[in-house]
Amino acid sequence: MKSKLLLLHGALGSTSQFEVLKEKLIPHFEVYAFNFSGHGSDTTNGDFSIERFANDTLDFLDQHHLNSINIFGYSMGGYVALKLAKENPEKIYKVMTLATKFDWNPESAALENKKLIPEIIEEKIPQFAEALTERHFPNDWKTIVRKTASMMTELGNGKAMKPEEFSSIGQQVLICVGEEDKMVSINESGAIANKLSHGKLKIIPGFKHPIESNDPEILADLIYSFLS
Repeated sequence: MKSKLLLLHGALGSTSQFEVLKEKLIPHFEVYAFNFSGHGSDTTNGDFSIERFANDTLDFLDQHHLNSINIFGYSMGGYVALKLAKENPEKIYKVMTLATKFDWNPESAALENKKLIPEIIEEKIPQFAEALTERHFPNDWKTIVRKTASMMTELGNGKAMKPEEFSSIGQQVLICVGEEDKMVSINESGAIANKLSHGKLKIIPGFKHPIESNDPEILADLIYSFLS
């Protein structure tokens, strides 16, 4: 019988980014994925927050009668997974994260928000704007970017998980970070791995922050090795 595996996407992301990865995981796992509120084809209104996305995940688990599941969370999805592992430990078996940012303060949030101005994205990185348009149809990608920026501001202003909260997570957790990730540092990833009761750090050579930049074969093998 295959283990159950839930894939959680990152900020500005959707399940469409997991299509190739899912194909490589399906032989080994019963794979599930969904869009957080307001992402992809989900048109639910309201502000973005880690709490809201954690509740989205709980609703999905209940709807599909998934009582205990492994989670692979990319970027923000990894943060959501760890919040769930802390607050709903009976529902989460193992957690693997990739490119999840943990160092949240007013300065780090302000730095990230400089990259989240829709008008600048449209002007300077038109191909990214086009990708967001397609990824989130029929939603307005600019609204998604602005809501994400507000969420990051909130994380920087005290809504982020405290170090002691990570210490109370009892599940096996693998914190992965790309050697060439420009958004998430090895130091912040290692600090959280050390806080976890059963946490390990994996530095992946050649991996960058955008999930599309990385080899899905390597990632699928790492997921299988840890979660199978």
